[in-house]
Amino acid sequence: MRHLLFASLLTLCSIAHAEVIDIDNAQLEKLIQSGVPVIDIRLQREWEETGIVAGSKLLTFFDAQGRHDAAGWLEKVKPLAKPNEPVIVICRTGNRTKPVSQFLSQQAGYTTVYNVKYGIKGWIGAGGAVEPATQSIASCKAGKTC
Repeated sequence: MRHLLFASLLTLCSIAHAEVIDIDNAQLEKLIQSGVPVIDIRLQREWEETGIVAGSKLLTFFDAQGRHDAAGWLEKVKPLAKPNEPVIVICRTGNRTKPVSQFLSQQAGYTTVYNVKYGIKGWIGAGGAVEPATQSIASCKAGKTC
């Protein structure tokens, strides 16, 4: 009984420390430089349209109809960032990343999730550098990780 109570308390403590942190472009740049992985959850056509933040991992969450497979997506995230490691999530304008960030934090056990609050559009609008997505798309399609 004591072990069960202790395990429950540990779980509650880890949940209590989980957080989603909205970040701006300056914070995004610092986190990228420190090696925190960026997961771009947009659709392929969006990656092709705007380009991507250099080094981003391309992993669509919502399809064109707004559907998702959270469990399948999470299995693709785990090799990129473990639950005890920080991770950055970016989309077009920050609207889709909010629920995805909350999913990672509240249901998947990720302790530090950074949400780029203005997305790639805000990044580009502020002069942030992007690179063509072509090579990254080819790479993730070959590995079936997009």
